[in-house]
Amino acid sequence: MFSNLLLLWSFSHELYLTEVKHDASKEQSWNNQNLYSVPLDLDVRLTRLDLSNNFIRQLHTLVLPYLEQLDLSANQLDLISEDAFENLAQLEELNLSRNALNNNTGSNSKALQSITELKSLDISFNSLSDDAVELYLRNKYSLDQLKMTGNVLTRLSHSLFKECKGLRAITIDDNLISVIEEGTFEPLTQLEMLNLAKNNLGQICDFKLRRLKYLNLSRNSVEFFVTREHDQLYNLEILDLSFNQLLYFPIVPKMNRLKFLHLQNNMLGSLNSEATMVSEANYLYNEIFNERTIRKNNLHANWRMMPLIYIDLSYNHFRTFPVETLSLLLSLETLNFGNNCVQNITWNIRNYGDSGEQRQLSFPSLKDLDLRSNGLVNISPLFLNALTKIETLNLQDNSVQPCASLDNVRSFQTTQQLNLITSCVAFGQLRTLKHLNLKDNNIKMLHPNVFQKNSLVSLNLARNTHMVIHEGALEGVQATLESLIISEINITSSDLTLPCMPALTQLKISNNHLDVLPSGLSCSPLKEIDIRNNTFITLNDSLIDALSVHLQVMFISGNNFNCCDSQWLIILKELQINLPDVSDTKCFTLGDSSIVVMEYLKSPLFHCLLHTKAQEVHFGQMLIVVLFLLVMLTVFIICTRKPCCSRSCIV
Repeated sequence: MFSNLLLLWSFSHELYLTEVKHDASKEQSWNNQNLYSVPLDLDVRLTRLDLSNNFIRQLHTLVLPYLEQLDLSANQLDLISEDAFENLAQLEELNLSRNALNNNTGSNSKALQSITELKSLDISFNSLSDDAVELYLRNKYSLDQLKMTGNVLTRLSHSLFKECKGLRAITIDDNLISVIEEGTFEPLTQLEMLNLAKNNLGQICDFKLRRLKYLNLSRNSVEFFVTREHDQLYNLEILDLSFNQLLYFPIVPKMNRLKFLHLQNNMLGSLNSEATMVSEANYLYNEIFNERTIRKNNLHANWRMMPLIYIDLSYNHFRTFPVETLSLLLSLETLNFGNNCVQNITWNIRNYGDSGEQRQLSFPSLKDLDLRSNGLVNISPLFLNALTKIETLNLQDNSVQPCASLDNVRSFQTTQQLNLITSCVAFGQLRTLKHLNLKDNNIKMLHPNVFQKNSLVSLNLARNTHMVIHEGALEGVQATLESLIISEINITSSDLTLPCMPALTQLKISNNHLDVLPSGLSCSPLKEIDIRNNTFITLNDSLIDALSVHLQVMFISGNNFNCCDSQWLIILKELQINLPDVSDTKCFTLGDSSIVVMEYLKSPLFHCLLHTKAQEVHFGQMLIVVLFLLVMLTVFIICTRKPCCSRSCIV
């Protein structure tokens, strides 16, 4: 029985080794081998061959009937013989990027025409012109993916893709394209991905690519994007118009599946008001499509139909927050509105009804709102009320002052009165808020119960250098808070009192003037704590021992620790707590000399006992000197008295 099993194992092992050897023979890499020509005697069974990053200039006939993938990128290839690919009947992927295919385009293009089953072609960075590319794309009926990055194309003609209508993905970024003729992409009924980034396109007048799912037009000079309104469904899901010259929101297809819209780094908001921008966009639509009568609001009508979940409007020129336009996006979950020029978010809604009551607008799905670096001072309570599901609010680098409590706001009844509240922001209205970033807002006072109605999980109060934290400021969130950052606020230990926070796992109190850790931390399951750049001399041993149950990482550099009062450090070392900056941490000895903590940890007793003995020796010497002086004084007194006695006896 055993011999049979051994024989079976031997047979299966031999079969396995044969398969591994066979698979290895199917793929070969000559990458970066300083080759000047294709190696001779290549295994005809190869299915993959990598010849990239060499110095090959000419390519002659290859006899590799099973080859499926060939990589010749980053060579000096400028001449391909006409029969070079005739024996590559199975070739599906060909990478010719970073060569010199702008030379000998006639011969080279004829060579490529012989590859009938090619699915993926990369001819990027070859300095190819419009005519050269058209030659290379002949007889590419089976082509599925095409990359032409970094060439010198200036115009895309309607005949460019006439022999490769099965394309699903086209990348033509980083060229010089300024004109796209009508009918260039429309016949490509399978096209789903189109990347035209880094070109010279000025406008998109009538977007017609209904099957496209991803369109990248970033880093062009696009001033507007307009789609004629009709009832045909567009599959577009991702539209990237970032880094352009847009003055208006894009007028997207009425029926669409758009989920991600990138509009950062444009000129949006330059027209001062939202109303002006909307009316100008509608006027532009009517001009482009020769609409004689101004009908409805095309921009808003189409935006109302968008299933958008993400929009990036950062780095634009907004002076007012476009409440009406953005509130139309009922599915919107993430909005990046950072780095604009909005100082006050008010609630000036147009179009009152017949009753004179203001329309009720909301952001029913918005969870993540980024308003950093705007110079914000006031946020209308009505706007905050509209954020019914907000979870993350980033207000970093503004001038926001938190209100003392929500009760201060309730006495204001009218819209005008609510908009006049400019002194503070009432965060208590945001019942769903979990993550709040108030870093660098020049906050003066953190009042008691300021977050009482919230259920914050993380709170960043860093770089509010003159902020006074009231003792009861964190009441209400102490049970939910998991991350607290109060770095760089110039606070001392006497000014910092933290309540018991049973959920706190991360605390950053670096760059302050603290010398004692708050005792309230003893009930927190801290996993990470940062105390860098304070004035700590030592840390409470019992507190560190309590924290070490959950502690994983601790940053300690930039303090003036006492080497010989470091039981806390021994505890951390023995428990193998990660101290990432321990090599940059120093401590001082009784002689006021500083040593690196790493050096101290190697032999802590040596450094401290040495100074203890020195101190003992110094004390002994002093004692001997004192005793010697006392003896000498006694002898002196005795000697000075004896002569007197003798004289009295003689007399």
